Amino acid sequence: MFESIGFIGAGRVARIFLGGWKRAGKMPGLIIAHDTNPDAIIALQAEFPEVRSGTLGEAAGAHLVFAALHPPTIGEALPAMAHHLRHDAVLCSLAPKVKLATLAEKLSGFNRLARLNPNAPSIIGKGYNPVVFGSALPEAERSELRRILSPLGESPEVAESLLETYAVISAMGPTYFGFQFAEVERLAESFGLDPLAARQAMLAMLGGTAALLFASDVPQAVALDLVPVRPLAEHEAEIRQMLNDRITGIHAKLTS
Repeated sequence: MFESIGFIGAGRVARIFLGGWKRAGKMPGLIIAHDTNPDAIIALQAEFPEVRSGTLGEAAGAHLVFAALHPPTIGEALPAMAHHLRHDAVLCSLAPKVKLATLAEKLSGFNRLARLNPNAPSIIGKGYNPVVFGSALPEAERSELRRILSPLGESPEVAESLLETYAVISAMGPTYFGFQFAEVERLAESFGLDPLAARQAMLAMLGGTAALLFASDVPQAVALDLVPVRPLAEHEAEIRQMLNDRITGIHAKLTS
């Protein structure tokens, strides 16, 4: 059904999707990418030479179009894209904040739409990518989009009213903690662990901690109090407040 895939925007999100498909051996046959920044196309093709560079019209003329643009930019690009969309195409927006109704309005009534929150671990097939389908999108197209997304990880269908919340929690989540995990790994190596041992220790610790907190019957308060030595205890309140302020702030911005 989706004989060609177009990316409007050739940045990080395109790289995440293409990386996930490539690692799974599920790279689509024809991929056309367009970006107003030529360097973005060059960088993407250096990693994925199978991607074809195209004009806005060529990328928007694909059977499945991913609008991989930020909210301010996508609003400007949508009217231009509308002139090139196939009548039987599906457009999936990867931008937060811009609702299905706004997408349809700016696309001159085109309503074969979906929205999705891309999650960085999709690049290794471990993503959590909530999706919203427009009411006019037929079930066959929904199933085909799910199939295309399946190598990237999970794509649960959610209410559109919650998509921005997922953007703040699952899509942005790796940015809250990833740099801290990487720093602890660096410290492990500086203390004498070889890189493989440090990585194995981190992977086991993080996987076990996640399972303990979110997939066990141990009360969370108990789980958080199992280790007697807490080197960051005096900073925990400050860290919690920082998370609360920043995450609440970006959520308010996306949902206003």
